[in-house]
Amino acid sequence: MNQTSLDLQPPRRLYSVSALTHEIREILTTAYDGIWVSGEISGLKLAASGHAYFNLKDSTSQIRCVIWKGSMRLLRVKPQEGMAVVARGRIDVYEPRGEYQLIVETLEPQGQGALQLAFEQLKARLEAEGLFAAARKRPLPRFPRRIGIVTSPTGAVIQDIIHVLTRRFPGLHVRLYPALVQGPGSVEAIVEGIRYFSENPWADLLIVGRGGGSLEDLWSFNEEAVARAIAACPVPVISAVGHETDFTIADFVADYRAPTPSAAAEIAVPDARPLLAALDSHSARLERAARYAMLRLAQRFDDIQFHLRDCARMRLDSLRRLIEVHTALLRRSDPRQRLAQFRQRQADAAARLTPALQRTLFQHESRLDAQTQALVPALRRHLAAAQARHGALRASLRELSPLAVLERGYSIVQTAEGTVLRDASDTAPKANLSIRLHKGTLKVKVSSPKLP
Repeated sequence: MNQTSLDLQPPRRLYSVSALTHEIREILTTAYDGIWVSGEISGLKLAASGHAYFNLKDSTSQIRCVIWKGSMRLLRVKPQEGMAVVARGRIDVYEPRGEYQLIVETLEPQGQGALQLAFEQLKARLEAEGLFAAARKRPLPRFPRRIGIVTSPTGAVIQDIIHVLTRRFPGLHVRLYPALVQGPGSVEAIVEGIRYFSENPWADLLIVGRGGGSLEDLWSFNEEAVARAIAACPVPVISAVGHETDFTIADFVADYRAPTPSAAAEIAVPDARPLLAALDSHSARLERAARYAMLRLAQRFDDIQFHLRDCARMRLDSLRRLIEVHTALLRRSDPRQRLAQFRQRQADAAARLTPALQRTLFQHESRLDAQTQALVPALRRHLAAAQARHGALRASLRELSPLAVLERGYSIVQTAEGTVLRDASDTAPKANLSIRLHKGTLKVKVSSPKLP
């Protein structure tokens, strides 16, 4: 019996390395296009060509990834070592090494989409309530004396704020409420700090903020509780969260948004140096004005003194003339002189009268004597009154007389030529002077003038 040999082996499929790699590439690129892969960036390398190479890994596996230069320019978030991301792209095979890799076209931080949606939703709701309205924004005090700060007690933020405040306006009172600014418990700590300054009427201005970071790092300032605490705060609030490109809900609610914490300190207080310079300039002008006013006042005083001196001299001359007039009137109205004249005329008439007439004259003389005796008291009273007025006028004249001044202990100093001295600088050593006193005159010689 003849035996037949049977070949039961399947037909051999022989591939070259290139052919197999190419087929695998075709299968993978077709099956895994437009996929999303989450993981952590590891081994990031940025090539000079502009391409980026890294591994995307989780707890057990990793996949090689590449971002071409064109896609790299369009990414809003650039890849960073250790960043948890969600990458969108397609699977490709790098045939020279037979390795498959993910060609990344879009890159987002992991959880970014959910956080951004929550941010936009809360922003829209609070804006609809009017918490962002410009009408409710309060002006910041121009010269705050006490500034409250809610931030972390460690790190560069508080140091930067204090440094700027001290440089721009020394002498301010600053009070820090130490608070967590990210992570568990941070929202409660920030709200408690804002409420502390709301319930204690100490601060004129409040700064709330922290340094820069990712959206997750800044998220505490996107919480509704923080936003409502800022809106309810009776003290004007400056929000200083992150860098200039970072925006949080706290920025929209606060009375003023600062791009950085250091900028918040710049905004909070003016620079005292130009203010002090202006104050010095105003003080100098006021001092010059006061000095000028005092000089004008002194000149006015001198004018009044000269006017009073002229008025006193005119009054003295008038009194002298009045005394002379009254003296002449007194002399003309002296009854003794009139009586002597009358008696002389009577004697002359009596010598010419006949004896009869002498008798008549005697009778008239008797009556005249009686009338004269009655007239004498009235004349004496009139004379006494005139003498009293004359004495009063003489007393007034004596009070105004320079001699009365000498009688009170003053003296008049004159040079040898008779010039009255008023200033010690008008004489010289060994000069001969005369000092007129109330009684007598002294001749003296100057030893040395003593100036004031």
